[in-house]
Amino acid sequence: VQLVESGGGLVQAGKSLRLSCAASGIIFSDYTMHWYRQAPGEQRELVATIEPAGTTTYADPVKGRFTISRDNAKETVYLQMNSLKAEDTAVYYCNAHLMFRYWGQGTQVTVSS
Repeated sequence: VQLVESGGGLVQAGKSLRLSCAASGIIFSDYTMHWYRQAPGEQRELVATIEPAGTTTYADPVKGRFTISRDNAKETVYLQMNSLKAEDTAVYYCNAHLMFRYWGQGTQVTVSS
């Protein structure tokens, strides 16, 4: 199983980024997909979830700014991040969850104020 994140980088506050996570080795359409993030010195926190049927949920700090989506044909999950804030700075991780959990290696997002 492999989850490969991409799309992170350095961006100014107020700008946007789109993260991608390409999955292989799993039946992607069966899995609930999550995005987590971990800031320096902080615990990893759940950011957004998309279920196999497409239902989405968001953490309060990102509601209205972030959008999670999935393309089952491409076996990829996305996180569109708009109106970025300095406090969004973190390593963002993709997670696939069914009976087991699989993690990507993470992608750094740095938002300068």
